[in-house]
Amino acid sequence: MTAPMNTVSVNGEPRDIATGTTLDALVAMLTAAPSGVAAAVNETVVPRGEWSGTLLGEGDRVEVLTAVQGG
Repeated sequence: MTAPMNTVSVNGEPRDIATGTTLDALVAMLTAAPSGVAAAVNETVVPRGEWSGTLLGEGDRVEVLTAVQGG
């Protein structure tokens, strides 16, 4: 039996995630960067301290941004 899935938009691309996935779990799937990462859900920036309590649901729009150095 497969876990129920939700489809969310991640940086403009559809992605299937397990129901009950939190923002911190999704960010961990996308990047291993320990810092310099920002995330927004439905156009609202979510402070890093709230990622573990932010459940993602069907149709949510997630933007994950990683800072890069360079000039």
